[in-house]
Amino acid sequence: MRATAEQAPSTGGARSPGLVLLVVSAAVFLSALDLFIVNIAFPVLGETFDVSTSALSWVLNGYTIVFAALLAPAGRIADRIGRRRVFLTGLATFLAGSLGCALAWDVGSLVAFRVVQAFGGAMVTATSLALLLHAFPPARRATAIAVWSMVGGVAAALGPPIGGLLVELSWRWIFLVNVPVGIAALLLGLRVLPESRDESETRRPDLVGTLLLIVSVGLLAYALVDAPERGWGSAVVVGAFGGAAVAGALVGLRAARVPRGTVPVLPLALFRVRSFTLANLSIAFFMAGFGGMLLGNVLWLTGGWGYSTVEAGFALIPGPALAALTAIPAGRLGARIGCGPVAAAGTAIFAVGVLFWVLQVGEQSAFVVDFLPGQVFTGIGVGMTLTNLSAAASSSLPPPALATGTATFSAFRQIGATLGVSILLAAVAGGAGELAGANRGWSLTAGLALVASALALAVGRGHHADLQIVPAPVAVPAPVPAPLDGARRVP
Repeated sequence: MRATAEQAPSTGGARSPGLVLLVVSAAVFLSALDLFIVNIAFPVLGETFDVSTSALSWVLNGYTIVFAALLAPAGRIADRIGRRRVFLTGLATFLAGSLGCALAWDVGSLVAFRVVQAFGGAMVTATSLALLLHAFPPARRATAIAVWSMVGGVAAALGPPIGGLLVELSWRWIFLVNVPVGIAALLLGLRVLPESRDESETRRPDLVGTLLLIVSVGLLAYALVDAPERGWGSAVVVGAFGGAAVAGALVGLRAARVPRGTVPVLPLALFRVRSFTLANLSIAFFMAGFGGMLLGNVLWLTGGWGYSTVEAGFALIPGPALAALTAIPAGRLGARIGCGPVAAAGTAIFAVGVLFWVLQVGEQSAFVVDFLPGQVFTGIGVGMTLTNLSAAASSSLPPPALATGTATFSAFRQIGATLGVSILLAAVAGGAGELAGANRGWSLTAGLALVASALALAVGRGHHADLQIVPAPVAVPAPVPAPLDGARRVP
């Protein structure tokens, strides 16, 4: 995906750029909303299909694994054949997957249709920013990007309560809600989206490497989720860990020896940049902690304190709302004093919020005293962290590498969230609704965040690049806004 200013046309290419922004934002909103709705519905889905949490985890993990692996290939394909074509195909695919999820007859069919959604979501996300840059003239791009960037934060704040209300009607509505909005966006998109492509792009995405990445992360997630039930030393679990390691090694070998004219799924050359490598490792650990926290909180509120899905949904609003409010000022602070220190502080504040729950939450529900303060800390921490880690990842990259770098960063983010869900379920071992199990999950989440904090601190004072753009936040709780303040580049 080529979405940097240098690669965008010098003048806007759409007659109705406002309508282009509406279509793109609606599609990104749906894909972002979907994550938070599905999380809040997790307990109800388990009861409906009468399956274990380990089996049900694939409703979340199946989506994020495929989405992460397909982001970069979808962007490359769009560059070659047309971004409008790929975007609209992706939106139609996402809608088909949503309808299939609503009609699912068992957990296996639900997971399969979630994978279809992931294909569509990756195509939409990989092309959305490039479509905006093509549609808007340079003088109006900053405003368009700011609106686009905040869509994920709005979806994160609205997702839990909307999901709770829809689940009260039927779990099928959490997927059906996508259909009318998506169809309207699709029909409008057919009329107003301008086509754009990169005529100089002749390289192909490495589909073999992409498949190996899916296999590696999938086997690792499977091993983590199934280990508590089967035993960490069982042949199946050990075999899954071994298979994940082999597939991961093959991803690296493939990236080092990719055929001529093919773009590797893992850009090894970029990992020679120290700040880029550290920022990617930090976001993976942080999102592992966040992904575990997000699901763990839903399971605790509904299982431990006995909240209904509606009550749990409204109870989870403060964190994402604070993250959205914090993101832009945190980005400006990072531009002044350095991205690494601000991200390190954010991850540490997040850990403090999670540890507050470990020390304070009891068997009896006391939301305002025992739960809300932790949300204040975690929400602020998320807003500080995501903005500045994304800037740290790209600020030292040359402009031609920004598209590949941001796609790689987004993939690490999604993979981290996937493994976080698996690690959380392994830690609680079926006891997420019990205080001891919840405390194990929260403690592990805090530990992951503190590792991320140390890595972010090691990034140093890398500043925002002159133009910092990241993929839309589909599997994260808050927007990752494109900083509007120019800042010097630190070598």
